[in-house]
Order: sequence, then C-alpha cells, then structure tokens
Amino acid sequence: MPNDEPTVPGHEVVCRIIEIGDQVKHHEIGERCLVQADFRQLPTAGSNAAFGYNFEGALQEYVLLDERVVVDRDGERFLIPVAEHLGASQAALVEPWACVEDSYVVVERTTVLPGGRLLIVAAAGHEIQGVEASYGNAPPATITAVTAESQRDSVAALGNVTFTDDIADAADEGFDDVIYFGSSKADLDALNDKLAVRGIINIVLGGESIGEPVHVGVGRVHYGFTRWVGTTGSDASEGYGRVPQHPEVRDGDSVVVVGAGGPMGQMHVIRNICSGHSDLSVTATDLDEARLQALAHKCEAIAAANNVVLRMVNTKSEELDDTFSYWALMAPVSVLVEQAIAGSKPNALINIFAGIPAPVKHHLDLDTYIANGLYMFGTSGSSIGDMKIVLQKVTDGQLNTNSSVDAISGMAGATSGIDAVKNRTMAGKIIVYPQLHDLDLTPLSQLAEHLPTVAAKLNDGQWCSEAEAELLKTASA
Repeated sequence: MPNDEPTVPGHEVVCRIIEIGDQVKHHEIGERCLVQADFRQLPTAGSNAAFGYNFEGALQEYVLLDERVVVDRDGERFLIPVAEHLGASQAALVEPWACVEDSYVVVERTTVLPGGRLLIVAAAGHEIQGVEASYGNAPPATITAVTAESQRDSVAALGNVTFTDDIADAADEGFDDVIYFGSSKADLDALNDKLAVRGIINIVLGGESIGEPVHVGVGRVHYGFTRWVGTTGSDASEGYGRVPQHPEVRDGDSVVVVGAGGPMGQMHVIRNICSGHSDLSVTATDLDEARLQALAHKCEAIAAANNVVLRMVNTKSEELDDTFSYWALMAPVSVLVEQAIAGSKPNALINIFAGIPAPVKHHLDLDTYIANGLYMFGTSGSSIGDMKIVLQKVTDGQLNTNSSVDAISGMAGATSGIDAVKNRTMAGKIIVYPQLHDLDLTPLSQLAEHLPTVAAKLNDGQWCSEAEAELLKTASA
C-alpha cells in the first residue's frame, strides 16, 4: 500500500494457502505456513517492506500475496511450511519469538569489513598499530586518514590511502569502520556520525583515558546495527578481538532482563531459562508488580526444571544491588544503557533490544566500557533462519511459545487488542482468530466466565492446543 494509503496490520501469523495463480511455482494449495514478515529484499525509504506494515497483513480472513515478493533472491520462501499437529497460536507466535532469537544468534562482524570503507584517525603522539591485523579475508577497498604529518608514512604503507586534514572533512555515515587512536571526547563525538549502517568504531586508547562521557548514538546501535569496541592498549586488533561471533548467553552468565513484564520481555526471560546453558541466573525487572507476578507464575516451574536461578525485582520499590554479565533492555530508554555499563561485570554483553529512536544519542562512560571489555549491540526483526530455529525448538518441545499468551480474541475484539498493546494493559501476547467474527477480547484470567469449556482445557492457566481446539469447536457449534 503506497504512501499514505490505509493498510491492514497483523504480521505474526499462521495461514493456509487456499488458492494459487497459474504462474505460481513454489507454493501449493493446502499448505499451512508461517509468514516471515520482514521482506528485506524490498527496502523502502524509511525501512524494509514488511507483511502487516506496508503490505496488507493478517487481521482479516483472507490476504492476497504475490509470489515474486514472498520468495527471496536465493529461492527461499517467506511462507515457511508448518506441521499440522502444531496449534495455530504456537505457530503464529514463532515470528515474535524469532525476533528474540535473532538478538542472540545474529552473526557479528569481528574484522574490518573486506572491501569496505575504512577511516583511520590518529591523535598526535599515538602510534598506528594493528590495522592490518584487524583485516578479514580481504583489505578494505578504500582508506581515508586524518593524521599528523609525522604519522602519515605508517598509514601510507597500508596502500590506497586518501589523507584529509580534519574529521569534519570525512563523509557523515560514510565508513564501515572507524579506527581511532586517541582519547579526545570531541573527536569521538564527531566520529559517531561517520559510521555507516552496520559500521564499527574501534577506539584505541593507547594507555590514556577519555575522562568524560562521550555522546554515543545509542539509537543507531539497534536500528543501524552500529557497534562500539575498543582497547586500553595500542593495538587496534585487540578491539576487534573482543567482538563475540554471536552475542549468545553463556554458561555461568548472570542475566538481567529490564522491562521483563511486557510481551517481549517475557519472551527473553523464558528463552534464556530454556537456553540449555548451565549455572545460569536470570533476574527479571519491571515497574509493575502485577506483571512481575504474572511472569513469575509462568516461569518459576520452567526455571526449576532447567536449574536456573530466577529472581523478580520491582525497580519501583527496590534497587538492583548486583552487577550482571548479560543485560537485555526491553524499554526504549537511553539512560538504561548508561546504567547497564555501570552495572556490568567484565566482558558483559548489553543487548539493546528495544528500539530507542534512531536519532537518539546519550552520554556514556566509554572509559569503563572499554576497560571492562563490554559489548553493546542491537538487532531489528528476524530472518528466515531465525524462524526455522524457533520452529524447530517448538516442534521438539524445547520451547513453548504459548507461554507468552495473555488473551484471545476474534475480529470483534481486534481493535481492543491493539489498544491494549498500545496502552500496556496486558502483559502478554493476544491471539486473534479471524474466523471467529463475534468473539471480543478475552483475557485468559476471565475465560472461565465467558467460555467455561475452553477454560477447562487450559494447561495450569496457560493457553494450549487443547484449549484452542475447544475454542474453535465451540465457536463453530
């Protein structure tokens, strides 16, 4: 739907193909499918194209798709086949769970981008070391350098170098890598804007300290996939060496999920509890006691079964009194990144999962960040591979996506469901069954009052395939 034309929302969906055109080659009538909502091969001016955003989505009984849109360049389908035995809610919830999964399994770049654009900036008195040792399987295509005259010979030896006199002369968002030898806040504030999408800035302090907070584009860490690394030493390769291949939870991690009571926060807590890592502790924080209680009810038995230490903290009345080795931030509040840096153990990972608006910058203590070997990162959306990982976990019984369900609805309650998400009046996900025209938004806690036979099928108060089957049977009676 172009420009300001209205569209139909709904991008977390399981569907069935009921009809195909005569030129369709990759899909068959009768297939039951998940929809990978993020059409990354179709960028728009402000974002990628997406099902349920600028393409009509699932809050309707039928939707028309073009096969040229839902098959990627490699021939993979955005409509992923789903086994018949999985419940509809189990399958539909794979998509949001895949966004969570992506933030733990995303492949991080650990070298200067091969064939990319490199900016080297060196303050006076700093030796330029470890640049070539930071290369991947090929050097960058271009190198721009801002250095003193006495430093130029060592940079010129790298080849294909263009020298400029001032950081301001370098193009904004023009570089895949920025390697900075120095400790000036003013330089770092300026270099922040030189990073391209997916760019890395590597700060080589050479034994110095910055001495004051730096204005860091925290919003672009999530939406622009920019990354900040560094070393207190003099070798640039040490900074790249601190980048994890995947920012996955590790054995022995102490994890804190900030804003854990909301739908996505619940998923992070449950996902980490079920990750299979040993000696793990998970602290869930929220400002809403009712949300924390609901989360505890969902998670305590799962945590006990997985030998995970689980703790709930209402940060409205209690301060976090510990440091953590893994932070997952669910609220789009930039000061949380500052707090995570202050409250991190050495080598901690900081997952900026919530979408802090892309233009937002925040003053961060990069001296502590670099000295402690911290790494902040962010992701947006998911890939087909992420969805297949989660689907396999659900199929194998390792992960119960239904644990995040808070309410059900038919089309009559869909607008109320959107309002509940917007106003944060429900802690979990809302499952909409479009074939049920007259069913209003119904929290699971009120199900016995409205649909007693469906409520009787709940699994310890949680939504499940048996309750879903009873709902659909009751509705069709």
